[in-house]
Amino acid sequence: MTDLFDADDEVESVLFVQREISVYRVPPLTSMDGYKAADWGLDQPLWKGRLRILEKESSGVIIVLEDGQTGTTFARAPYTDEGAVQPSLDSSRYFVLRVQDPTTGNKAHIGIGFTDRTESLDFKIALQDYEKRKNAPAKAEKEKEAVASGPKVDYSLKEGQTFKISIPGGRFASSSTSKPETASSSTAGSGSIPLLPPPPSVRKK
Repeated sequence: MTDLFDADDEVESVLFVQREISVYRVPPLTSMDGYKAADWGLDQPLWKGRLRILEKESSGVIIVLEDGQTGTTFARAPYTDEGAVQPSLDSSRYFVLRVQDPTTGNKAHIGIGFTDRTESLDFKIALQDYEKRKNAPAKAEKEKEAVASGPKVDYSLKEGQTFKISIPGGRFASSSTSKPETASSSTAGSGSIPLLPPPPSVRKK
């Protein structure tokens, strides 16, 4: 089994492990709709071994196919975008990987198959969880910018506008207008109470 530490001591996180998967040759794509596992010759797999999804902070995620006993690498598929892994059209247990030679950079497509649908679902969820984590900072920044650039609401009173409030324990409701009123002889002793505009309500994000 390969060591999880490189020379620079950067840790590789293991996101998913499947002890055995089958690998198939994939014929050239003849339809823009996608790949069908039925065309791969499922009774004659090209190779069988272990699949691991590894994540490194500096280089992202890579899908590694390797010998389960010796750790010898059979193929590596950098997960640079969702196109690196494509589901087959006719079964949820089969996928097409875009593998890449680390030396030459040459790319090719191979098919992989899981023996159980639960295993293939866990494989898919592991990649989806990584996508969510990777896109979370950009999504949060976009939402923040949308709130900051939203329309400003003016809560101040315009000329001629009035509002009323009730004072607890008081006999009368006081009102605020744009112009002060002269107290009548019957209420001269009470005086008028200056009122402030209400605080702006908190906008929900």
